[in-house]
Formats: sequence, structure tokens, C-alpha cells
Amino acid sequence: MAHAATPVTELAQASQMKRSTITPLTNDSRVFKLDKDIETAKVTFDNRYGYTVAGHLYLPKNFDAHKQYPAVVISGPFGAVKEQVSGLYAQELAKQGFVTVAFDPSMTGESSGTRRNMGSPDIFTEDFSAAVDFVSNLKFVNPGEIGALGICGLSGMALTAAANDTRIKAVATSAMYDMSESISDHYKGAYYTPEQRQIVKHHLAKLRDAEAKSGEAIRGAHELGVNADGTVQTFDVMFPDQLPKDADPVTTEFYNYYVGRAYHPRAINSNTSAWDSTTPYGFFNFNLMENIDEISPRPVLLITGEKAHSKYFADEVYEKLKAPKEEIVVPGATHTDLYDQMDKIPFAKLAAFYKENLK
Repeated sequence: MAHAATPVTELAQASQMKRSTITPLTNDSRVFKLDKDIETAKVTFDNRYGYTVAGHLYLPKNFDAHKQYPAVVISGPFGAVKEQVSGLYAQELAKQGFVTVAFDPSMTGESSGTRRNMGSPDIFTEDFSAAVDFVSNLKFVNPGEIGALGICGLSGMALTAAANDTRIKAVATSAMYDMSESISDHYKGAYYTPEQRQIVKHHLAKLRDAEAKSGEAIRGAHELGVNADGTVQTFDVMFPDQLPKDADPVTTEFYNYYVGRAYHPRAINSNTSAWDSTTPYGFFNFNLMENIDEISPRPVLLITGEKAHSKYFADEVYEKLKAPKEEIVVPGATHTDLYDQMDKIPFAKLAAFYKENLK
């Protein structure tokens, strides 16, 4: 006989966090194959700065609200929404017996913020701890058994949160991206000469002034290039309607995921908009992961792909971490293979990592 769905009122009554809600998930727009055995609800919770973070709560198969389960909080990639990658990971971990929450970072997706599509290393890190606030105050979650998972550009925020939030007992990343380096110095530090950095800073200052004068947000690239003639490369949509035939493989890979097989209208990366043009300020001002050696003795698992252009981010972080630590390199996998290719994402190893370390 099929397990009866848990009334959402019962879930809401199990929450001890005042500034939070649990409501039915209506108008479901998730872009991955759904498992009907996994109950899901819409949730909101406030972070320390007063932003209301929106998420999806996933419950294990045959969920019993009178039991206590381990939990994992999940977000990423940078510019994605919970209906995409993080939701898929949340569903798969729920199938392995975890209560999970996939959430939209502040100012993106369905989370609050009058300024939209603004990226922040600090606020996005805080969102992970706010998600821990939420799950640790669910009566059906063991507050001593909470993990975090950051995917792609939210990996650095998950690790940064874990360094200081000791309630996070284990942390993992998949398709690791260090957005501080990617934005402020770009791929393998290849972007800016000192002169180019000054050009970018002047560009950002002009945009701030323009936004201040108009009172309106100006869309722009979160990673700014500088041409040989000293002009700044930017854009106001993440991708064109059609990629040029000579598009590089990495751009093509992202395009095929966000505009193709996993399009979602609220995702910044899905061709509907771009980041607020002043997003780079936070990442120029503050580096993520300065204190990740302090995560130890809590364990870290890094998952990357053998063919992922982002692999070097995971390699560098692995070297900085203290034990216990592990890096899994998936043979033949590219960066976006770790977004949704079920035959390549090592979900069993990820679940085993949390089962072993959330005790």
C-alpha cells in the first residue's frame, strides 16, 4: 500500500523557527525527472540580514514525522535555481534517507531582495547558515546531524559557511567553482594585468554612479573581460538566442544545459537576464574560503570531473584543506555532466559520505 502523504500542516507544526513557512508546492516547475515517492514542500526562512530565502523541502521515502533524520542543505550553481541542479541533488539524497533543502540564494529565484540578481559572497554564505537554522529547528531532523552541499559557484560559500558554522558536521562540493577567483582574477588567474584591473574598477564605479542616478538596476556580466584596446567586455543577457558556430566548448556546454535541457525562466543563466552589473564589487572586496583549514576535523568531500574545465578549482581547494578530506574525480565527466547526468554523478558515494560523517 502506498505511503500516505504527510499533511503540510503537520510539517509546519514541526518547525520551531519563527520566521519560516512550510506550504504545499504548487505550480511545480522543476526541470528534472521527479520521484513520486519523495514528498516535497515549499519553504521559506529568513537569514541573518533579513532576506527571506525560498527553498524546497524533500522528505525521505516512507517519511515519519515522529522520527529524526539527518539533513543536508544544498544550493548552486551560481545563477541557477532550486528547480534545477540543487533540486536534483536534494531529491537523490532524500531517496537515501536524508531530509534535504534546496534553496535559491538571496536576491535570486524566488528568494527576496528588492535588488534582483545581485551576487554576494557574504550573503550567499549566510544563506547556508540560515538553511541550517531552518532544518535544525525541524523536530523530525536531528540537529547534530546536518551537512552542507555546494554545487558549482555556491561551493565556495558552502565551504566558507562550514569553516565558521560548527553545526555543519560535513560538507561536500560538486563541480567546484571559486567565484572569488573567477570574478576577480578569472580562470587560473589569466584575466587581469594591474592596468586592466584599474580599467575594470573604473567601469564598475561608473555603473554604480549610473545606478545611483537612475534608481534602476543595470544588467551586466559578472565576469568582465578587457579588450586589447582597453574597453570592457560585458553583456546584458547570459547567452544569445543562438550560439555562434565558433563558440568555445565551455560556453557551449553551459548553453546546452541552461538554455537547452534544463531551461528555467527564473534562472539567471537561462538566457532571461544577467547579473546586476555591480555584482563584481563583493568578489573584488572579499575572498571566499580564507579559513577553510578550520573545517578540520570535520570532513570535506570534493567531486569533480576528469574533463571538467573547473577541475583545477577542486584541486587547489583540496591542497588547502586539512584532513579528513577526499577528492573524487569522475572519469570522463565534464563540468555540466555533474549537473544532471545520472550515470556520472556519484550519488552513492555522496550519500555514503554523509551517512558515515553525520553521526
